[in-house]
Amino acid sequence: MDNGPDAERDAILAALKPVVEGIAATFGPVCDVVLHDYRTPEKSVVAVAGAVTGRQVGGAMSEIGLRVLARGGAASDELNYVTRTRDGTLVKSSTMVLRDSTGAVFGALCVNVDVGAVTRVHGLLGALAGLGAAPAEPPTTTFGNDIDSVVDALVDAHQSQQRGSWAELDRAERVELFDGLDTRGVFAVRGAVEQVAARLGISRASAYNYLSRARAAHDTPTGGST
Repeated sequence: MDNGPDAERDAILAALKPVVEGIAATFGPVCDVVLHDYRTPEKSVVAVAGAVTGRQVGGAMSEIGLRVLARGGAASDELNYVTRTRDGTLVKSSTMVLRDSTGAVFGALCVNVDVGAVTRVHGLLGALAGLGAAPAEPPTTTFGNDIDSVVDALVDAHQSQQRGSWAELDRAERVELFDGLDTRGVFAVRGAVEQVAARLGISRASAYNYLSRARAAHDTPTGGST
């Protein structure tokens, strides 16, 4: 009988699958619940109930999951954060990290609630009461069922934060772009370096070089050479 870490993790996931259905049934059609197994980032969704984010069993983890994966053992629950899906749905979410008995992170239970209608009513009442400007626009999150769309969205988001296209970035900015992608867990995905290289129009060797420089920068004392 296999009593290793994978057997324990499989048992935890199996025990949580009925919980996924129960939470979604409690909140109704405005809620979806997604259970992730981070051992396979490209198809991490092992159970889903509800349709708010359009997730399907066998789908990939989202940008949020990649961020949790990148933090490893330092990851913590992210509760009651607001984001927006790419189709414009305003969603309040909670991501609860799953750990085995050794404390290793191996998955997450995510609850997403469509709060768009509530927000619109709140905004209307606020306008009628003269309560001032609407809150800041929440960030858009890619809840894709394939990992390629998630990686592409993250590359696009980081490029939009820079001053222009890849050709217009200096070396420090290019390293910063790769560092940002690495911090958000992009390169934990199999084949992501090649995908990012293709997206940026550079060679695979160049992509690996910039990723190496980004990681080395974290290990270099202040004032050291790069």
